[in-house]
Amino acid sequence: MKSGKLIISLAVLALLVGLGTWAYYHVNFSFANFRSQLQMADWRMIVAGLGCIYLAYVFRSIRWALLLRPNKHVGLFSLLGTQVIGFSSVAMVGRVADLARPYLVAKKTGLELSTQIAVYIVERLFDAGSMALIFSSVILLAPAGALPHPEIFRKVGLWGLAGTFAGALFLVLVRMSGGVVASFFEGTIGTVSKGLGHAIGNKIRSFRTGLNTLRNASDLALTLGLSLGMWALITLAYIVTARAFSASPQLHSLTLAEGMVLMVVSGGASVFQLPVLGWFTQIGVVATALSSFFGVAPEPATACAATLLLVTFLGIVPVGLIWAQFEHVSLRTVAAESEHAGEGIEEAIAEDRPGEELEEPSGA
Repeated sequence: MKSGKLIISLAVLALLVGLGTWAYYHVNFSFANFRSQLQMADWRMIVAGLGCIYLAYVFRSIRWALLLRPNKHVGLFSLLGTQVIGFSSVAMVGRVADLARPYLVAKKTGLELSTQIAVYIVERLFDAGSMALIFSSVILLAPAGALPHPEIFRKVGLWGLAGTFAGALFLVLVRMSGGVVASFFEGTIGTVSKGLGHAIGNKIRSFRTGLNTLRNASDLALTLGLSLGMWALITLAYIVTARAFSASPQLHSLTLAEGMVLMVVSGGASVFQLPVLGWFTQIGVVATALSSFFGVAPEPATACAATLLLVTFLGIVPVGLIWAQFEHVSLRTVAAESEHAGEGIEEAIAEDRPGEELEEPSGA
């Protein structure tokens, strides 16, 4: 596993070096102009964007605390540290640390890790649904001429809206009859591959466990409201940060629809986040999108992409490192132990031992 990750990291590094070398000799990029764009940026707006991101973490903390209510009552802001440290771990270590947050919540509350992974799955579903709903609504309601190739973005918006409603229906179906849905997929997909059918069935049952946190329509509405509010703050952070680059007319006048496209591109580039190396690939993808879609010059596009990475992804790291010191937590240790514990739960589920107790990891 580790050797495979090392090979991937080395391959990405070689690719980045190759692309950088090619760009140095073939792309007309002025580093002096790049520095000038950063110097001329309105850093008050950038700080405001960072404030929106910090406030979004508060929303995340409240949402997770509410999703815990059926199992344990905790303070609405008591899990803020687990969110900050968890996302700092992802930023520093990569997507391998995704389970750090449920792991930290489980240790803090004394609940089983499997229940927190179920909450994590539900949280991610609401994230995807809220983002898709906001994106689709903005794109479909955007005035004529607000986006390049509007016919393409309109189709994407329609498909996104359809996917959101399909996901909502699936959520309700699993919440009402999760066992039946799991058995259906096991039976149908099992005719092709028993292992795959069994795995999907177990995933649906795990997802059903997470949905038990939504006891009634009020819980659903409150969770959805917090999710939409959080993603509205994140969207605002993207727009405010991009508009801070007043020397670029395209960036300074960035519209809501353009900001949504920018956010989706950035989010897509961060899905397979590698430690450190992934930062540069994300900057490259976002800068390319700004140049290709909105005609931004390479220097302000790169400056904006780097600043967006700093604001929306890396800005929480200093707070997370300080908080981790107070909590006596090592980010790398938490990432490794959460991954190990998650693999143990996967093996237990695969062997029909979902309730098996796992050893309490040392450290952290």
